[in-house]
Amino acid sequence: MQSLIRPFLYASLLAVPALSQAEHIHHTGPTAPIGIMGYHLHPEGDWMMSYSYMQMDMAGNRDGTDAVSTPLPGYMISPLSMDMDMHMLGVMTGYSDSLTLMAMLPVMQNKMTLLNNMNSSEFSTESSGIGDVKLSAIMQLNKDWLASLGFNLPTGSISTKDVTPMSSGASVQLPYPMQLGSGSVELSAGLIYVDGTMEAQWGNKLDGVIRLNDNNHNYRLGNYIQFTSWYSHRLNHQSSVSLRFKLQSKGNISGAETAASVNPAMVPTADPDLRGGTRADILLGFNYQLNQHYLLGMEMGVPVYQNLDGPQLEMDSILQIGLQYDF
Repeated sequence: MQSLIRPFLYASLLAVPALSQAEHIHHTGPTAPIGIMGYHLHPEGDWMMSYSYMQMDMAGNRDGTDAVSTPLPGYMISPLSMDMDMHMLGVMTGYSDSLTLMAMLPVMQNKMTLLNNMNSSEFSTESSGIGDVKLSAIMQLNKDWLASLGFNLPTGSISTKDVTPMSSGASVQLPYPMQLGSGSVELSAGLIYVDGTMEAQWGNKLDGVIRLNDNNHNYRLGNYIQFTSWYSHRLNHQSSVSLRFKLQSKGNISGAETAASVNPAMVPTADPDLRGGTRADILLGFNYQLNQHYLLGMEMGVPVYQNLDGPQLEMDSILQIGLQYDF
């Protein structure tokens, strides 16, 4: 675990500028990209409701940093692509001027297209429903630094099923990427730096998730860590653009799914040792302040580096559109 965390801590220290003596400007200057939540405090009694839609497209397989062609050798089934759609509902409130509480509920829909290596036919599986609820608190450390701490609750299903050509019309347990939650209670923690002027905002955020227990299917998803750094610049009184760099890494699964229908020898998505990896993304964003209460934002990104424990589907593109209402 230390070898996983160490490069991100170094990146955070290098990317964080020296502490500024200027006061933060969160509401009058540019805002952070729509893809970043929990980067600032709300005044006591202030509320913010948010909705965002995220689409992640995956296509093709990668082992390490190398692309792997299909059909995948040694398997009966080869994943070809996966579309992941998520609707995120969020609420934030200022419990005090130095403590903000946040809750988020994801609603997810996944579709994976696969290849039957035996007869070269394609088929798809789907899953949908709510994901894991995220509860967290954001605390003021000093005028430049914030910290977050929270728990993710296992409200998302880990028992989603679908019919496949090999299941004789019966619904069978789907592999790990198609499940909607982790099945485990998770500890989340983060460290945030934000500074800015009337014309620009910049910030860095280091956060991670630790899975605290094996779920009732006798496995535990790998721990997750992410570092992101952004710069936003005002175009005019209502709009701003942003550039963001994101580096994330997750570990492989410990234990293994106990459902008899999930066979790692059949398809790599069922192998707990082929779920980890590291990815770096570059994202461009645009925010538009509709009025003093409503903010509309969009962010699009592509990976610039992927090193996956594969064969594993690689990320192609990320899109997020969101609306925030502050009152």
